[in-house]
Amino acid sequence: MSKRGKILLIIGVILIALIVIFVSLYFYFLTPVTRSSNVVNFTVNAGDSKTEIVANLKNADLIKNEYATLMYILVSGNTNIQAGNYELNRNMSTKDIIRTLANGDIINAQREYVNITFREGITLEEYLELLSDNTNLEYDTIVAEINSQDFLNELIADYWFLTDDILNNDLYYGLEGYLYPNTYQIHTETTLNEVVRKMLDETARQLADIREDIENSNYSVHEILTMASIAEKEAMNYEDRTKVAQVIYTRLDLGMNLGMDVTTYYGVGKRMTETLTELDLADDNPYNTRNASLIGLPVGPICNPSKESISAVLNPADTNYIYFFADIVTGNVYFTDKFSEFQEFQELYG
Repeated sequence: MSKRGKILLIIGVILIALIVIFVSLYFYFLTPVTRSSNVVNFTVNAGDSKTEIVANLKNADLIKNEYATLMYILVSGNTNIQAGNYELNRNMSTKDIIRTLANGDIINAQREYVNITFREGITLEEYLELLSDNTNLEYDTIVAEINSQDFLNELIADYWFLTDDILNNDLYYGLEGYLYPNTYQIHTETTLNEVVRKMLDETARQLADIREDIENSNYSVHEILTMASIAEKEAMNYEDRTKVAQVIYTRLDLGMNLGMDVTTYYGVGKRMTETLTELDLADDNPYNTRNASLIGLPVGPICNPSKESISAVLNPADTNYIYFFADIVTGNVYFTDKFSEFQEFQELYG
């Protein structure tokens, strides 16, 4: 073969290789962004261009690549995308999404929604009660479903702040502390997966600007949320919560028992309005820091904390307190570095 022939052969091989790579990438970019079900409400406004629609799909994390999607629209002939509100899923392929938009399969306008407020500091169990009271979800069913290992593993794959820590069998609920408290618009006919992902999406938004602080901490995100949940329950305002966080860090450093009643309430399944007994305080469960045998943090969060409480844990007060007494009647918290003063607080405000 002549030198010219060899050069043409090499060029041909390279061109074929490039075509194969291009085609492979094209079809890869048309595959779903995730295998997990994650419902997204998506709107196509009248007058939106194809480029704008595709950019919005990418921003909603519904497609992998804008250029591949635009190419598919042209090649497939599905160019007549219709305006409307759509219910799409991140486990849909780009082909299925574009077909849905082209067919105009909009959400049934008669579908009912309800606004449900999940307050800071309430537990996941209370979340589930609110859901069962306001939607089609049955309490007993979702209590069992929310701790499914398969379900939790799917969520871990999709959210950076969820780790194998939530798979610990000692946890009452693996997602306790991770579902951000807020007011959500929820379908009255819904699924637990849809609701949980809506809340986790909000958690991701809330943690976005403090993610670096969390990842640079000496503690895991699970430990940070655990401490934040304690601070949420023990104090009413940000300043006091930073002091509670400081006490927690100090006691951890000293190898002391945390000795915090709020963990006992959660551990024995009592609400804060109930009275703790001596048996409750001594109960041997992985949350009860009043039990002298539990040194360190409880196994997980005891409620779903606000961003303020998470920030308080990331920015503890520059104080040297070791003890505090929280007056549940007034909401005041009294701090000291002396045990004798702590005993006085108990006598005065207990």
